[in-house]
Amino acid sequence: MSTKPLIHLVAGARPNFMKIAPIVRALQTDGRLAWKIVHTGQHYDRDMNEVFFEELGIPTPDVRLGCGGGSHAEQTGKIMQAYEQLCASEKPDACLVVGDVNSTLACSIVAKKAGIPVAHVEAGLRSGDMSMPEEINRLVTDAITDWFFVTEPSALAHLKHEGKPDEAVFDVGHVMADNVLYQAHKLASPGFDTSGFETDAFKRAHPRYCVVTLHRPSNVDSPESLQRVAQVLRAVAAEIPIVFPVHPRTRANIEKHGIELGANITLLGPQAYMSFLHLWKDAALVLTDSGGLQEETTALGVPCVTMRENTERPITVDEGSNTLAGTQPEAVIRAALDVIQGRVAKRGRRPALWDGRAAERIVDVLAQKLGA
Repeated sequence: MSTKPLIHLVAGARPNFMKIAPIVRALQTDGRLAWKIVHTGQHYDRDMNEVFFEELGIPTPDVRLGCGGGSHAEQTGKIMQAYEQLCASEKPDACLVVGDVNSTLACSIVAKKAGIPVAHVEAGLRSGDMSMPEEINRLVTDAITDWFFVTEPSALAHLKHEGKPDEAVFDVGHVMADNVLYQAHKLASPGFDTSGFETDAFKRAHPRYCVVTLHRPSNVDSPESLQRVAQVLRAVAAEIPIVFPVHPRTRANIEKHGIELGANITLLGPQAYMSFLHLWKDAALVLTDSGGLQEETTALGVPCVTMRENTERPITVDEGSNTLAGTQPEAVIRAALDVIQGRVAKRGRRPALWDGRAAERIVDVLAQKLGA
């Protein structure tokens, strides 16, 4: 029986595991803490199998709560009930949550009510947009967090403004950068075979290209917003081939509303992590509405245009390779063509502490806090 303090590492969706993975590797190396990976099952993903976890260099989850499906309220409630039972039986010494999904919120509430300290990785990020479910999850989680692990200066400022005690806030860098640097190094290693990736054939056929990912409801859920997206994609595709791994909901809406994306656009299905990294790391441009991809492109210096009115990750714009273009087609097209046609070569720089060692810093703080 281990006498080491036990930490639950909570993940609910595929991107959460990209953030958990460096922490698991750091815990394995450090050795002072016991840990379990708790997969809430918020997003069911048939491709999240042994190979997925092998790619990340971590074991498969220790616990699967199986709480997928339903509305925000139904999902959050199911996760809370299942995680409460787990906490009662295992009595962990800390609950570590990442990001801003429903699992983050649900498990934080359960842990806090059970007297279990909550550690939030990516704490303090704010978009100011209360129409985003993620913003509500961030605010509520940080209202009850004990230890805040922060990725960028704006988050430090938000937490200070919200009255969080300085001794509970830790500027550690970003585990998302840890992970993308780790995976990019693996991809570049001699003998790594990419020929089995669906994206490899596209890369071989198109030496220069733009990668698109769009999934936010504000961009893909109404016919009006999809028409704006199509206008942008047609204009960009007239200059450069586009490859668009399409979220199933987005594809369904494109078909339902009869949206014509035009020529020179290749639609793919959702991609495994390494297959997608293999694609976007060499893109002339990434056009996205993803928070994570804004950060990952900044970590690798890939030009990115974000089709959103706001970002909770302003360091990607202030220091990194990201341009926040809004959602009006003319502005997005102008920003994209500036990059593609060479008028703006925004590669930025990798922010301080985005050095691949954030997870080590997090584990060191946790070990000290838990007296390990």
